[in-house]
Amino acid sequence: MSTLHYQCYNANPQAPWIALIHGLFGDADNLSAMRRCLEQEFNVVAIDLPDHGRSTWTEGFSFEHYADLIIALLNDLHIPEVNLVGHSLGGKVAMQIALQRPVLVKRLVVLDMAPVSYQPRHDQVLAGLTAVNLATLTSRSAADAIMAAFIEDIGTRQFLLKSLEKSADGWRWRFNLALLQRDYLRLSAAISSEHPYSGPTLFIKGELSDYVNSDDKDYIQSLFSNAALKVVANTGHWLHAQKPAVCAKLIESFINQSA
Repeated sequence: MSTLHYQCYNANPQAPWIALIHGLFGDADNLSAMRRCLEQEFNVVAIDLPDHGRSTWTEGFSFEHYADLIIALLNDLHIPEVNLVGHSLGGKVAMQIALQRPVLVKRLVVLDMAPVSYQPRHDQVLAGLTAVNLATLTSRSAADAIMAAFIEDIGTRQFLLKSLEKSADGWRWRFNLALLQRDYLRLSAAISSEHPYSGPTLFIKGELSDYVNSDDKDYIQSLFSNAALKVVANTGHWLHAQKPAVCAKLIESFINQSA
């Protein structure tokens, strides 16, 4: 079996499958509000990315390797065809899976991410995380105080602190901080492929987010020839948490177009 952590939510044996893939520094729980809407009608598998959550840590980041691990998991679960939904970094991994194994992906949904390269935008987050000395840490609140010197937004700190846990061996981050920091430029790079994915694809953008722009349209179309775009009003990059029912309804309608 695969080394990825996952949880299945089964609606009924005849229902289509949806695989949910979260973003950087998160875990499958990040998409839970949207998942609870979707699991009423679909079979859902929520996956922790490699190097995140309770999944196994790897030796180095690549979109291809992450895609291989998720493809192997879906094979282990005997899911021959899946509607793939990914947010942020998970969106890039979902795009890579569709390009790498198009026969597996019936429909592709990408939440607030384009297949393009991004300039570094997590410098302060990484600085705040590395400033926390896990060996001498006394409490979660102490970690928050340390991170606050680098990360002003309390919501971002709370999101990150969800992955801080204490065990008998002391404090640890559930994500592989050393690898994600070392390979940050790789995970910020563009997706590329000699062969486009021709299956139905939906990009869902947060209106207030700058992750997907009009300048990205041509490159998106070069890789995803059957792509459409929807915008969720008054949301940013965390659109799935800000308006989970709206996002779920867009995904449900998109998937049911093929029913």
